[in-house]
Amino acid sequence: MEGVDYLADERKKAGFDVDEMKIVWAGSRHDFELTDRISKLVANDPGFSKEGRTMLPRKELFKNTLRKAAYAWKRIIELRLSQEEATMLRRYVDEPAFTDLHWGMFIPALKGQGTDKQQEKWLPLAYKMQIIGCYAQTELGHGSNVQGLETTATFDPQTDEFVIHSPTLTSSKWWPGGLGKVSTHAVVYARLITDGKDYGVNGFIVQLRSLEDHKPLPGVTVGDIGMKFGNGAYNSMDNGVLSFDHVRIPRDQMLMRVSQVTKEGKYVQSDIPRQLLYGTMVYVRQSIVSDASLAMSRAVCIATRYSAVRRQFGSQNGGQETQVIDYKTQQNRLFPLLASAYAFRFVGEWLKWLYTDVTQRLAANDFSTLPEAHACTAGLKSLTTSATADGIEECRKLCGGHGYLCSSGLPELFAVYVPACTYEGDNVVLQLQVARFLMKTVSQLGTGKKPVGTVSYMGRIEQLMQCRSDVKQAEDWLKPSAVLEAFEARSARMSVACAKNLSKFENQEEGFAELAADLVEAAVAHCQLIVVSKYIEKLQQNIPGKGVKQQLEVLCGIYSLFLLHKHQGDFLGTGYITSKQGSLANDQLRALYSQLRPNAISLVDAFNYTDHYLDSILGRYDGNVYPKLYEAAWKDPLNKSDIADGFHEYIRPLLKQQLRTAKL
Repeated sequence: MEGVDYLADERKKAGFDVDEMKIVWAGSRHDFELTDRISKLVANDPGFSKEGRTMLPRKELFKNTLRKAAYAWKRIIELRLSQEEATMLRRYVDEPAFTDLHWGMFIPALKGQGTDKQQEKWLPLAYKMQIIGCYAQTELGHGSNVQGLETTATFDPQTDEFVIHSPTLTSSKWWPGGLGKVSTHAVVYARLITDGKDYGVNGFIVQLRSLEDHKPLPGVTVGDIGMKFGNGAYNSMDNGVLSFDHVRIPRDQMLMRVSQVTKEGKYVQSDIPRQLLYGTMVYVRQSIVSDASLAMSRAVCIATRYSAVRRQFGSQNGGQETQVIDYKTQQNRLFPLLASAYAFRFVGEWLKWLYTDVTQRLAANDFSTLPEAHACTAGLKSLTTSATADGIEECRKLCGGHGYLCSSGLPELFAVYVPACTYEGDNVVLQLQVARFLMKTVSQLGTGKKPVGTVSYMGRIEQLMQCRSDVKQAEDWLKPSAVLEAFEARSARMSVACAKNLSKFENQEEGFAELAADLVEAAVAHCQLIVVSKYIEKLQQNIPGKGVKQQLEVLCGIYSLFLLHKHQGDFLGTGYITSKQGSLANDQLRALYSQLRPNAISLVDAFNYTDHYLDSILGRYDGNVYPKLYEAAWKDPLNKSDIADGFHEYIRPLLKQQLRTAKL
């Protein structure tokens, strides 16, 4: 029935102020009002409908994406939206498009790496979308190893130009979003060669297509790399292939904020330190962590609502069957993901602070916290995106068979999200970078150099190597100090163990290669500690609203104790806890699931997602799942006729046995 809230009884159980929790989730009252207003504006505009998206052939899907992007720009101008509002509108349109790369990578690259003069020339064009740009770094043969890129930019002093060239097949740019069919310009990363010397990789602004007829310029070969994983999903994005045949660009199209080439061909470092480029990296990774909390929370919202709607088994005397959400096995898989969504949200908030802090320090030529900020953001990008990709898939399985339908919203959410495990740094490669930083930190402990930021706990290494958990009963695991020390001791001991094993190798690089799997585990332990500690710090703040803080404490307990249970081998193996204490942690975890259960629906309501944004029949706000699933089935193109195309050609002869009998 329309207009009936099938989840109303669940919502009545809430033991906290949902409206106040919405503000906590959004980050502030301003952010809540902004997201609420813009998400509803998009949801109520038929121009942004998602109807039938997963059934469209690629060319139609792509054309529809172009239409939506152009329409979004039209609405942004008509409504005179601020940059903040425009960014929010594009998020809620919720369709991967060339605009993501134009605003998210091309413009930040110009701002971060261009001189003031270059920014004055190029940014106004980009802001007005009179040019459309992408970020052409990854190549067919090299992704994570940026220093291995093969595209060359050779300076010709005779003409005061760079010659951009792709010397091999594997030097073709491969994957940049927006490149395949739309971008007119790209920031191209190439090896800078002048006076016969290779100065490594630098960025160059290169025009790819005519601004008159949009055809590729002479020497430019460009196209789309083809279909990708999933229905709809990322296939709305024109990920491209690009190669150059001695394409000439003016010298002043080299991004010159950090280094320049003079008219005579001399390579000159500017007085602006190269470390400034790290600021952009911290910003991009911070936004990826925030996106992880969004994607995880969407999947969890769908799975939680459907778990409350779905009933299976347990009927007594002809009464109703048991809600799936009441089974402990369902809670054990679902509730830690709900807790993770909140945990990633709060660590994302902290990363915004870190970005501001790093930016201010860089402006004052203070680079002391950069290595730690770099390692921390790399590790959190890896941890949160891996957990979210796995979490979305787990949510699909939590929805049983119906989760496999495109109309559940979960297959497409998964297909759109999983590339995050690879772009902006392969997740395993990033954790190895964290491990290098941890090994360096451990090696400097005896030198008097004090560890800072997220590794400051290493300064108490002697205490952390010797202490033991004093937990005596299950409730002791509710103490933040007990949890924090457990994660600190685990991380410190795993890092020290790796450092000891590394010291046995004469060649450090050989040791690093041999111990890589152990090093990744130590890095993950450190990153999980960061998330747990930032969640605990969040709870030390003044959080208004009836019952809000208590619910967040329950979620924090679930997040940390689930990790302790999942990685119990680490905590036992390092000797910090006994098997009895591990068992008590699990007892407390079960008790927390029971406390969370009545509030589960209201906790996902606090995400404040419209049905348009979720795009899931299983995750509908009103819980009216079955009639809508039935309706949606009949909209499939296969159901436009009773008799399928091909029936008379293939199936009828089979039924009538009019096929020739084969000789076996």
